[in-house]
Amino acid sequence: MDYETIIGLEVHSQLNTDSKMFCSCMSTYQEMEPNTTICPVCVGMPGTLPIPNTVAIKHVIRTGLALECSISSESKFDRKNYPYPDLMKGYQISQFDKPIASNGYLLIEGLYGVAKVRVNRVHLEEDVAKFMHRSNVDESYSLLDINRSGVPLMEIVSEPDLRSPDEARDYLTSLRSILRYLEVSTANMEEGSFRCDANISIRPFGDTELGPKVEIKNMNSFRAVHKALTFEQKRQVNCKKTGERIAQETRGWSDQEGKTFSQRSKEQAHDYRYFPEPDIPPFRIDKSEVVGLKESLPEMPQARRNRFKESYGLTDKEAEQLTLSKEMADYFEQVVSTASGSKESSAKIASNWLLGEMTRLLNEKVKDISSVKIAPANLIELQSMVDSKTLSSTMAKEVFERMFDTGMTPTEIVKKSGMQQISDESTLQALVEEAIQINDKAVEDFLTGKETAVRFLVGQVMKLAKGKANPQLAEQLVVKQLKNL
Repeated sequence: MDYETIIGLEVHSQLNTDSKMFCSCMSTYQEMEPNTTICPVCVGMPGTLPIPNTVAIKHVIRTGLALECSISSESKFDRKNYPYPDLMKGYQISQFDKPIASNGYLLIEGLYGVAKVRVNRVHLEEDVAKFMHRSNVDESYSLLDINRSGVPLMEIVSEPDLRSPDEARDYLTSLRSILRYLEVSTANMEEGSFRCDANISIRPFGDTELGPKVEIKNMNSFRAVHKALTFEQKRQVNCKKTGERIAQETRGWSDQEGKTFSQRSKEQAHDYRYFPEPDIPPFRIDKSEVVGLKESLPEMPQARRNRFKESYGLTDKEAEQLTLSKEMADYFEQVVSTASGSKESSAKIASNWLLGEMTRLLNEKVKDISSVKIAPANLIELQSMVDSKTLSSTMAKEVFERMFDTGMTPTEIVKKSGMQQISDESTLQALVEEAIQINDKAVEDFLTGKETAVRFLVGQVMKLAKGKANPQLAEQLVVKQLKNL
């Protein structure tokens, strides 16, 4: 490509608090009937008094610390004024010139090795109400659910340091992982608790000035973010090559059509008329409290990834996949600590099960590992059955899925289903002789030099044993019997 892509991301993440940002209404609203968790503060009634949620402020401080930010000694809330139907009072309580945290960074694997993505600021605001669009044969209309209004919302703004859609996706993945490790947010993009707006422009390689910036909205998954940025990257390059002007605008993303579309111009900077929130005085952030919050931070994903590689001998890919989720990493370490073998071999076994069958079933059944019924000790027990030849690898996968669904131990499942590998030589010898007796053509093929006949006959033994024969022993006995012929 002749052009360099410049991307910056604005991430909004709803915070895990019991109550909303400026009132005592419940902050959980997803399962509630519309407009049932609201109060005069939520709807912006005249004369109401907002009171800041200190837990939300601490969540932002902890996030800032995890992102290597400087924490302000003094901060304040501001009114951001704009008229929009989902903002009933005509303004949003946000932060302007004195955010809680600023000047941090996040390290990711970039196009040219490790990339440092600077974080401009982390600030706190209130979420807005939610539109519910309806349409029928006669008309289209929108309803407003105010339950979401006032939920604590943290905004994390990056500098334009990302250079590709891949880097943007990796940044979002890493950021979500950090928020989940801190337990400050569920950071679930599909549920709307983790939302992203992307700013993208292009410029010829070697140029230092930024080109016209396009903001992309309406992306509800990492996949959508990646596809939208890829489409917009190609669209802007094509505009440059054909001489078409790139407008500075806001564009939406259509998942159905797989393209961005123009929403509104941003040629003129929007005047939000920020001014200090008159109902909330500025607040000081005590240094000793910041130190205490820093000491309370858990081991972060990158540090845990490095420890997994050093302590357990895992590959970069294994360590990365296991540490994306704190719950998955915790479960992995529980399995390893339960095993009696060496730490490295136990880690390899646990990694294979978790990144193989466990991940497959979690994806298929749309579950989170925190809801998994398999006790770590039962996973070790299952592996011991494979090592002792009680179960074949194929049978073990079937037992694993039943463990996943029921929470039963592997011993209980094997006993109940009769699923046990046949490793008794005399029993298998009888099946081998039967398979050879009824498959004359395969025997003739072997005698004329066709080695593939062995695999066919082993398959026939497995069929007679209903899949329970020890395949290695079966093959040894088949070869021995054929050579005797």
